[in-house]
Amino acid sequence: MTIDPQFAFRDSARRTLHIEQQAIAALEGKLSDDFDTACRLMLTCQGRVVVTGMGKSGHVARKIAATLASTGTPAFFVHPGEASHGDLGMITPRDVVLALSNSGETAEVTALLPLLKRMGTPLISMTGRPGSTLARYAQAHLDAGVSREACPLDLAPTASTTAALALGDALAVALLEARGFTAEDFALSHPGGSLGRRLLLKVEDLMHTGERLPRVTLGSPLRDALLEITRKGLGFTCVVDADGRLCGVYTDGDLRRTLDQHANLHDLSVDAVMTRGGKRIRAEVLAAEAVKLMEDNRITALAVVDADERPIGALHMHDLLASGVI
Repeated sequence: MTIDPQFAFRDSARRTLHIEQQAIAALEGKLSDDFDTACRLMLTCQGRVVVTGMGKSGHVARKIAATLASTGTPAFFVHPGEASHGDLGMITPRDVVLALSNSGETAEVTALLPLLKRMGTPLISMTGRPGSTLARYAQAHLDAGVSREACPLDLAPTASTTAALALGDALAVALLEARGFTAEDFALSHPGGSLGRRLLLKVEDLMHTGERLPRVTLGSPLRDALLEITRKGLGFTCVVDADGRLCGVYTDGDLRRTLDQHANLHDLSVDAVMTRGGKRIRAEVLAAEAVKLMEDNRITALAVVDADERPIGALHMHDLLASGVI
């Protein structure tokens, strides 16, 4: 095989993208009452949505099942070949089956049709041929047909798989919106992902408490504040009044300013050089909000206070980085 050194790779890529864009754009005109029926079948399903498909359609089916499951519609993938050899036991009459086949005649998929009919399991089909066996057998048919593949031989599944994938996403999003699925709901099914961490982790999950909380009282010598900062290693200390309420903070940045402005540190009390007030946050707030507060104010640590403004914890940017919130 000889490769033309002058071959226009980007022209080929643009042609492929254009064909696939056309395939997706054409789907809008193919949406019918069957799409509504498919959504209602899934929404009222008492079991799970079982997605199946062979070959490239099987790869798309796996992705659709994963998207449905992560957006509030319990779903899983079953290989149609394995279903005929025992895995059909995973499907119950309470489920809904979504079967993908571009031709609508894939033998491994159509072999399941009599069995699904016997069980009374509702069937939704997604094919490129509305007159195919799979389409005719289903209670709802989703037309994912394309006029041509992006493959110049019109053989390799390209535009057809892109269209099926997009139609699967359209199903998942329609169901998501119908359910009123929220970002918090999404996070609960993605606790290990960055979105899950941003939406689930709160300040109280990350803050330093007890002996790890840096704190000195008003009137303390600056030396005591510096020792407290060093001991606790968070780059700052809270300064509290006699009732334990936060009056201010003293930070590494304050120390640099103190050195610039005062020649003798021995006679200074922390009151004279602290940042009065100081930025603070509540324990029940999302950690992501703490990130924004720190970034907006260009600080690296926060005092965590209760309803009476008493410090109950301390939060450092390093804690947020280590948790994956950032």
